Amino acid sequence: MKLDRIDLKILDLLQRDATIPLARIADRVGLSQTPCWKRIQKHEEAGVIRERVAILDPEVLGLALTAFVMIEALDHTADWRESFLEAVERFEEVRDLYRLAGRYDFLLRVVVRDMADFDRFYADLTAGVRLRSVDSFFALERMKVSTALPLAGMLA
Repeated sequence: MKLDRIDLKILDLLQRDATIPLARIADRVGLSQTPCWKRIQKHEEAGVIRERVAILDPEVLGLALTAFVMIEALDHTADWRESFLEAVERFEEVRDLYRLAGRYDFLLRVVVRDMADFDRFYADLTAGVRLRSVDSFFALERMKVSTALPLAGMLA
């Protein structure tokens, strides 16, 4: 899908605040409301805009521990990968899952209340699927978090 400067500006505004009124978006990108709304709908239909969500503060909700779990696969067969993915899907604590190149095969971002919750998660994960190795790293402080993609560079 080809995106012009107006599309990128609309998307950038929406990814920073999905509650921004249509009139304000249209004003900021120099369109009237109807063409602006049609562009937004086009992006939703094309899957560029996947969903509109509220971003919650984990610490306010008592989910103070973030762990990054590095997984080395037991083997690299399709069957193993499928069983691993099925196992990981059962854990609400796993917020992100990436397949990697290099020493580790997968990176999980896990959000839990505390170390005891993480220990339960770890025990359940390792009981549910055979892994070659698991290394866990614990975040001491959230210093920068963003769900926004770097669209400004595409405008230049």
